[in-house]
Amino acid sequence: MNLKHSLFGLLTSVLISCHSNSSERETYLDLKIAGAMRNVMWKGELGSNIDLDTIWDKNGLYGIGPVSYLRGELLINNGKSYVSRVTSDSSMSLEETFEISAPFFVYGNVKDWNEIELPAQVKTLQDLEQFIDEQTKNFKRPFAFKLTGQVSNAIIHIQNLPEGTSVSSPDEAHQGQINYELENEEVEIVGFFSTEHQGVFTHHDSFVHMHLITKDETKMGHLDELEIGKMNLLLPKK
Repeated sequence: MNLKHSLFGLLTSVLISCHSNSSERETYLDLKIAGAMRNVMWKGELGSNIDLDTIWDKNGLYGIGPVSYLRGELLINNGKSYVSRVTSDSSMSLEETFEISAPFFVYGNVKDWNEIELPAQVKTLQDLEQFIDEQTKNFKRPFAFKLTGQVSNAIIHIQNLPEGTSVSSPDEAHQGQINYELENEEVEIVGFFSTEHQGVFTHHDSFVHMHLITKDETKMGHLDELEIGKMNLLLPKK
């Protein structure tokens, strides 16, 4: 009997331990991914892989990707969907709508955040990526994150592929892309972090993909360069 009790107790402890370790890494509902960046860049799969208006749960919804046929950028920020398009080398249009599609898109729902002020030494995209990685070793990955506050400088781009263009390489995919520089702007940045999705929703040399929108909702695009002023980092709660 003692042996049986001991074995039962050991098995129970192992099961509890496994459950505990698993729950410690769970932070939010699983992300969803439609399409893949590499298929767009290398195979020219520019058409729709997802219509954003088919995403039914918009409560705490976040998502990023390009517009189908690389004719703009997409951002879902807390249930609101934005589309930016190039109007000139120095201007863009920004529309709020879910009636749009994407060739690849990553999205998920986060309803509760932990907010921390970024240390002064975190200034660049590289600094930020390293800091997020260090802060989230016990997180279930991939995950969404958010930044709010002021950028000293930033460069965002909007895809603007000429109509009818075929694509078989990243260089071809970025034809027509327009860059926009921001200075001393109050912004929100929505990002997604993963060490295992390079070429799917992050570039081959990065663990993050981020889109920036200004507080006045007049500018939005894919974030390429960043000099952080004073910002807070929001990470999903358990």
